[in-house]
Amino acid sequence: MRIVTISRQFGSGGRELGRRLADQLGFDYYDKEIIETLAQEQGLDPDHVRYVLSHHGWQNIQLTWRNHFSHLGFDHAARTHLMIRQREIIREIAQAGNDCLIVGRDADVILQEYHPFRICVCADMASRLARCMAYEKKKPEEQRLTEKDILRNIRRIDKNRSHTREILTGKRRGDASMFDLIINGSSWEIPDLSMAAADFVLKWFDHLESGNKRGNEL
Repeated sequence: MRIVTISRQFGSGGRELGRRLADQLGFDYYDKEIIETLAQEQGLDPDHVRYVLSHHGWQNIQLTWRNHFSHLGFDHAARTHLMIRQREIIREIAQAGNDCLIVGRDADVILQEYHPFRICVCADMASRLARCMAYEKKKPEEQRLTEKDILRNIRRIDKNRSHTREILTGKRRGDASMFDLIINGSSWEIPDLSMAAADFVLKWFDHLESGNKRGNEL
């Protein structure tokens, strides 16, 4: 079984790269599918689950939450329950034993004993803003966010993801030692990046498997 995880800055193109990379590798792909499964199980609207996990995740849960779940307020307990169940779903995906790629949700930390290939996708702020603006143009005009709103979202999401990462790992989100490949997509087209990444991923797993074989022979 081979697992690839993708951590990404908001607006960096990490989600698109993940989808294309999974297709090229022939891996199962998981992103919003995790949210949809979780929402269906709990009888909740997927947008509500996505909002709760994005805005009220680990950063609002005490480090001792495992021991104090029953003492949390109703809303806080409900949020914590979603976080726990999401973690379980990610582990169930790995336990199924199929080659897979998972975008976000700190899957690289949750599945660290499976030794996934860990990718981090980043980009400069101008590229991230341009990508988000292009996405907004696909919406009806009355629903589009302004450039100011997008920048505010980028900073808020970066802060939340960074804080979550520090709680889970004890390290800053920008710590390069936690990843096997860091991709800066600022001046690249995602299709070109995904082809290069696919080649590197396959070589990495081949190298890993060769090392395991030599170890077994010894």
